[in-house]
Amino acid sequence: MGNTLYLECSSGISGDMAVAALLDLGADQEVLKKAVASLPVEGCSIEISRVKKSGLDACDFLVHLDEAHENHDHDMEYLHGTEEQCRSHVHSHDHGEGHHTHAHGEHMHTHEGDSHGHSHEAGAHTHSAAEIHGHSHTHEDTGNHEHFHENGHVHSHTHGDAEKHEHFHGNTHSHTHESAGAHHTHRGLQEVLAIISQAELSGRAKETAVRIFTILAEAEAKAHGVPLEQVHFHEVGAVDSIVDIVAAAVCLDDLDITETVIPRICEGRGFVRCQHGVIPVPVPAVVNIAQANQLPLHLTETEGELVTPTGAAIAAAIRTKEQLPESFVIKKTGIGAGKRTYDRPSLLRAMLIGTKEQPAVKHDCVCRLETNIDDCTGETLGYVMERLFEAGARDVNYTPVYMKKNRPAYQLNVICSRESVPELESIIFRETTTIGIRKMEMERAVLERSPETVQTSLGEAEVKVCTLPSGEKRCYPEYAAAERLAAKNGISYQDAFEQIKRETQEKFR
Repeated sequence: MGNTLYLECSSGISGDMAVAALLDLGADQEVLKKAVASLPVEGCSIEISRVKKSGLDACDFLVHLDEAHENHDHDMEYLHGTEEQCRSHVHSHDHGEGHHTHAHGEHMHTHEGDSHGHSHEAGAHTHSAAEIHGHSHTHEDTGNHEHFHENGHVHSHTHGDAEKHEHFHGNTHSHTHESAGAHHTHRGLQEVLAIISQAELSGRAKETAVRIFTILAEAEAKAHGVPLEQVHFHEVGAVDSIVDIVAAAVCLDDLDITETVIPRICEGRGFVRCQHGVIPVPVPAVVNIAQANQLPLHLTETEGELVTPTGAAIAAAIRTKEQLPESFVIKKTGIGAGKRTYDRPSLLRAMLIGTKEQPAVKHDCVCRLETNIDDCTGETLGYVMERLFEAGARDVNYTPVYMKKNRPAYQLNVICSRESVPELESIIFRETTTIGIRKMEMERAVLERSPETVQTSLGEAEVKVCTLPSGEKRCYPEYAAAERLAAKNGISYQDAFEQIKRETQEKFR
């Protein structure tokens, strides 16, 4: 039997937050590291550490990307800055004796040293509308340069007699373009699925990772209005997204999570910058995932993106329940830290929960019907008792009483469920001389009990086994069994009852 996970997404959810929270719950770090190391991808490493968020100790999961694969997923100035701030947000890199800078503005390249320029147009490579990213590069001197663009592709430039461009895209197909010295390789969903199949993961972890990637791909395809096999998007192709999703799948498998409760996911509002420009929050991919999988989004007043497409895809892939149990126990708690800074701490809290063992004493409600009868014969009262039991009464008894004028009478008492009241009242009115019935609802405490059939030295006997609040078992032979075995063995009823009880008690001790 697996474990139940509860995700408290009050600050949203992202891939790194989910992995960190699961690690904090107790997922094996060594299992995770081995799985990530088996991925046939380059340009990344992982770091697991402890950080403080609002004074709370939390786990942090960080995917380190090399220069060629770096992106801006955690860059607050890039994500939420003005266009002018974005344009002025320049990164400088040294490449041997050569040097280049790139700012995220227009889609153009200018080179100094060889004094040649190029653009992604007819002479090189033409991008579709879904591939236009907004960036500019200025190169000084001649040399080889690699750039990771916001949508997850690498440009590798060789400036000299020939020029080579290698693009690492979030496409769901792989193809090569060669024209005017340009070379482009696209990694998409099928390539990512091939990577997963080659990794050293359990079957369940692979299934979970594939499910997450597929949900993400479908959402991005819808956002860009292209078929699934032609989608261009950042999340699936980016190395850090591959690592985040595979890591989450491995941790879920290691913790043996079979049920996941996510009552709601808090999201921000406003706008965020991506490779396609400034888009509204929730971003289109998150909206599509929420719509397709009925994720319960709750928009807050926070200005910013709390839910990333990767986080939404993970939630959609593992969510099995939307409501917490009425009562539960918390077995363990984990807190995963995010990287972005908003007006609320970037934390994802995860809990392993379970139901508390039911006590031996249960409580429920029953109804009691009673009436005083002074003018019915004993035969009539005996017949009424039989009819009431047949109709579902739990217990029926008569108590001798004295009524007005000192008349001897009987009080009829019936214990039953609320649903049985109308039928039992009808029998009492029809079969007795009473003209009124008192009724009340009563709470009762009931020991846990179960009917059992046991083999004794006298023969097979039916017994009732009850559990006391202390956990002790008590066994009570059924009357019919004791009567039958007493006659069969030529002993008294009392001796048969006691022998069955003694032998049965030994079996359940």
